[in-house]
Amino acid sequence: MKIYKINMLINQMKHVLLLFLLVIFAVSCNKNISKKNTEAQFLTKYVNPFIGTGGHGHTYPGATVPFGMLQVSPVNGISDWDWCSGYHYSDSIAIGFSHLSLSGTGIGDLADVLFMPINKEVDLTIMPANRDSLPYKSAYSHSNEKASPGYYQVFLEDHNVNVELTTSLRTAFHKYTYKEVEKQSVVIDLGFGINWDKATNTGIQVEDDYTVSGYRFSTGWAKNQKVFFVAKFSKPIVEYSLVQDEKVVESIDEVAIKTAAQFFFNEKEGNELLVKVALSSVSIENAKDNLDEGGFDFEAVKTQAENTWNEALSKIKVETSVDSLKTIFYTAMYHSQLAPVTFSDKNGQFRKENDSIVTASNYTAYSTLSLWDTFRAEHPLLTLIAADNVSDMVNTMLEYYNTKDILPVWTLYGNETNTMTGYHSIPVIVEAYLKGIKGFDAEKAYEAMKTTMMQDERGLNHYKKYGYIPYNLLDESVTITLEYAYNDWCVAQMAQALGKEDDYKFFLNRSKAYQYLFDNKTGFMRGKHEDGVSWHEPFDAKYSNHREHTDYTEGNAWQHSWFVPHNVEDFIKLHGSNAVFTDRLEQLFTESSEITGSNVSADISGLIGQYAHGNEPSHHIAYLFNHANKPWRTQYWSNYILKTQYNTTPNGLSGNEDCGQMSAWYVLSSIGLYPLNPASTEYEIGSPVFEKSIITVPNKKTFTIKAENVSDKNIYIQSATLNGTLFNQTTLSHKTILSGGTLHFDMGNTPNKNWGTNNH
Repeated sequence: MKIYKINMLINQMKHVLLLFLLVIFAVSCNKNISKKNTEAQFLTKYVNPFIGTGGHGHTYPGATVPFGMLQVSPVNGISDWDWCSGYHYSDSIAIGFSHLSLSGTGIGDLADVLFMPINKEVDLTIMPANRDSLPYKSAYSHSNEKASPGYYQVFLEDHNVNVELTTSLRTAFHKYTYKEVEKQSVVIDLGFGINWDKATNTGIQVEDDYTVSGYRFSTGWAKNQKVFFVAKFSKPIVEYSLVQDEKVVESIDEVAIKTAAQFFFNEKEGNELLVKVALSSVSIENAKDNLDEGGFDFEAVKTQAENTWNEALSKIKVETSVDSLKTIFYTAMYHSQLAPVTFSDKNGQFRKENDSIVTASNYTAYSTLSLWDTFRAEHPLLTLIAADNVSDMVNTMLEYYNTKDILPVWTLYGNETNTMTGYHSIPVIVEAYLKGIKGFDAEKAYEAMKTTMMQDERGLNHYKKYGYIPYNLLDESVTITLEYAYNDWCVAQMAQALGKEDDYKFFLNRSKAYQYLFDNKTGFMRGKHEDGVSWHEPFDAKYSNHREHTDYTEGNAWQHSWFVPHNVEDFIKLHGSNAVFTDRLEQLFTESSEITGSNVSADISGLIGQYAHGNEPSHHIAYLFNHANKPWRTQYWSNYILKTQYNTTPNGLSGNEDCGQMSAWYVLSSIGLYPLNPASTEYEIGSPVFEKSIITVPNKKTFTIKAENVSDKNIYIQSATLNGTLFNQTTLSHKTILSGGTLHFDMGNTPNKNWGTNNH
């Protein structure tokens, strides 16, 4: 009996021990799950919006949401190239907080509807030409400034005011915290402008004790910009003054060019003042409709903005032990989703440059279409991480086409700026269609593309007559010819997809225009005379003359001689052989970085030899080695660019961000992919830097890229499998990614010259 009891006791102890171990195991699992969930939930912690606000990045640090209508951000008040976004990290003076900002462009505009909280009464009748005499400006310090996705904070030293900003899709929220018992005031200045922007007609009106509305019409890069706004305060206005064209007035009349106002609030009702602001391109009534309902729960809006960003950032999850790589990657993911921006109002209406008001039916209209830049990697990235937005962007382009029967080039606030060369809405549309993103009228889209490429503007008359653009008839002739050739190839692919065989043959034939400009003796694309024989002399491949009397756009022959993404094999044949081609490519990266000329383009930056990563024409070049039987050189140079052209400081971009293109290059290249020819729907394989990258594709499947043994030195692909099957090619189709699965690379520190070549 005693033995039986002992055995029972032992068994009970075993059960207790087993139960204890199970509890420990469950707790451990829950901790791991919780840790993974927390990691997934707070990807925003890796984003640093100050990256790119220094150097020539031209980004802004303010608050917005993915593709948001508003970008509420600090304005330094300086008119200069590096202040194109309104802000530069080298500065320490703020003049206010505007509601529209450009991310990384090379031309300055916007910074509209300026709010500035201050603690004193000021004289607004002085309308200065610069910020130095602005009575409401304030110093600030980066030590008391913060930014994260959907949030910005800064302390204004001259006014003892802490400013916090956040935003929803169409409403900006301001939170001002004043010092106790100090005067509480807000200045709204609609007259001040920076860079290209100039007010033409403005107005402010006080609607009730809590509500102010108005409008700001201006000209600049966008020639006909009309912004209407409404602002609601959390406390009643106790006093105010209005200024019109340097005079204090009782009310603003309709002929005012520059207006400003100062509003005062009761400091005894607490030291916080909250404001919510909405805009519209159509009317004040639409701005009111865009304004979020409810109260002033700043923290709730901030949390929602952060959650929205977390969801957007989680479309690609990367794994690495190097936190700086995560910071660069997720900041790049963040910057890649700032533009295009929502432009249509809550009711679907938006204004076009001819002042017609149209309604976006069943789609959201967008603006800030920096297509010369973004067709290369930004829009291809969006087909992976924001496919639902892509068809809306195409529908917007087709509505802009209706204005002048020409597809958009660079659209800012509904205005065609005609900035840059080519018609790169065309590859964006074709890529979307061929990747299976419908949601738009394909026949209308084709009509728009064909009509655009058959008109006579912007050198197309010469292109149609000669088969290329002669240098003596139009500046930047080489760049424009090469880009029109690519546009033609894209039109041909759409024609073929729609069964238009004659059009397919016509545009495919015209897409060979690059052949006219290739000079085999020098290996460069060169300006050719209308006689069809004479080259532009004298010739210096390093010579740059910015945007005038030049054959190349924002660059030189070294940077612009490689743009034949639609027929690389024929391009290589023009050089004579793979060996000649790759020797010249290597020389591009190893040549001295001297740029000659007295008017060198400032856009030529991020130089590696003559390769200029700071400007878009160079972005595809490292991937050309894949087509010349040397994929290990693509792996080497793409990795080198990733390492040297991006970092975590405000100077972390080597050139203009250009509405997401610079960052999209990093996002795709860092996971080992790049769309050398976006409309081909294929991605080139480069050198992944992450152990694992998981892409959540539109159909909720996942595509995983694993890079085993990857490190700072292990940058070369040794072997690969796709879903367990041997994979030995340097391209991957979009269709394959959409199908889900796993691409597995074994990485090493020396090239495997048999992988991805014809040598195996």
